[in-house]
Amino acid sequence: MEKKKRNAKVTKAKILKEARTLFSKQGYDATTVDDIGSASGVNKALIYYYFQNKSGLYAEVMSELFDTIYEEIQKAAEGSQTVVAELEIFIASYTSYAYQNPYFPALLLRELSDSGAHLPDVMFTRMQRLFLLLSDILKRGESQKIFKKSIPILVHFMIIGSLNLMVTTQTLRTKAMLFDQSIDTCSQCTSDEVAKYVFETIKKSLEPITKEIK
Repeated sequence: MEKKKRNAKVTKAKILKEARTLFSKQGYDATTVDDIGSASGVNKALIYYYFQNKSGLYAEVMSELFDTIYEEIQKAAEGSQTVVAELEIFIASYTSYAYQNPYFPALLLRELSDSGAHLPDVMFTRMQRLFLLLSDILKRGESQKIFKKSIPILVHFMIIGSLNLMVTTQTLRTKAMLFDQSIDTCSQCTSDEVAKYVFETIKKSLEPITKEIK
């Protein structure tokens, strides 16, 4: 009986999917190739064949995530007429992606807490691209007198950091709300509500200061 040929594309996608989940839940160091192989239903030799080693697999997982969100923001922003609209799209797109793919903010926060110990140099370029998208919006807004002068990296951290924490603390915030209903933890907030609030807050903080005429 002829042995069924494995579909390489499907197999790689399955490995990447399970690796994303395990890395986000357990972290890089605690996740083994055996763990990933078991979850994917393949032997670890095949993982080494496709990705060379755990580090190579991790780099591809992270690259895929950053490339996807970058491309989604770029596509959504096509045809935008103002920098304010671009800022809103940046925040809305990131929020939507983070909520739909909760392993992404979980992985990112793990890396940031570990000073990017497991990220290859190529990943810093991908992370930089995302930051430069926002930085360009802010600089153009400043040149057009729509935004006041800001520190782009701080604005970036305010947006990305807040959204990442909202996603990764969902379970904790829900438990806190059940424990004491007088505490509003925004556990029932939708991703659209969160995106709108962050956008309005950031936009307000960027508005030029105008002196009242007495």
